[in-house]
Amino acid sequence: MSRVALIAGATGLVGSHLSEILLKSPEYIKVISFVRRESGMKHEKLDERIISFDGMKLLPHEEIDDVFCCLGTTIKKAGTKHAFKKVDYEYPIQLGKLGKEHGARQYLVISSIGAKPESPFFYSQVKWNLEKELKELHYPSLHIFRPSLLLGERQEFRLGEKAGEIFSRAVRPVMVGRLKRYRSIPGKQVAYGMYRAAIGTYSEEVTIHESEQIQEF
Repeated sequence: MSRVALIAGATGLVGSHLSEILLKSPEYIKVISFVRRESGMKHEKLDERIISFDGMKLLPHEEIDDVFCCLGTTIKKAGTKHAFKKVDYEYPIQLGKLGKEHGARQYLVISSIGAKPESPFFYSQVKWNLEKELKELHYPSLHIFRPSLLLGERQEFRLGEKAGEIFSRAVRPVMVGRLKRYRSIPGKQVAYGMYRAAIGTYSEEVTIHESEQIQEF
């Protein structure tokens, strides 16, 4: 195969693992990575571009096969709901449009468990609206991943998430039956699931991967 991947968010928990997987994969000959700061990764297939996400663009002649969106933040880290929405909603949509303009046939994005319009949580409402807008881009194949709490070491320390991670690890063994879908999941597992979905064969235009399904990849 000779695929070209475009990934945004490669310095994050899932994105860093996914980048490593894509670079090692024989399926991809090139990985274009949009980052705001250097990732520190070095590889002959890696084309890392430090950009402003407000002005994402590719060269006119560049063609993309698969787009991976691993962008994400929290309202606390972003500072305001507006700033959060820009990272978790506006940028992923811009990325989707850019990929479509350059021939991409697959878009794989991280949403969240509990994404729905009637959610009492702004975070979940934004994720639902993102999913809705991406569906309207009509990619031949759109993969939406809805993981539960992500486990793993991040470059930046998030006290709330670290506390939640410790608690979720403690209760994970007793979360069975209907509670299984809420089990925390390693960011590395989500990254692997995104890769497996990208190289797999799916007949539907839109495929939703719930958290418990991601754990089975």
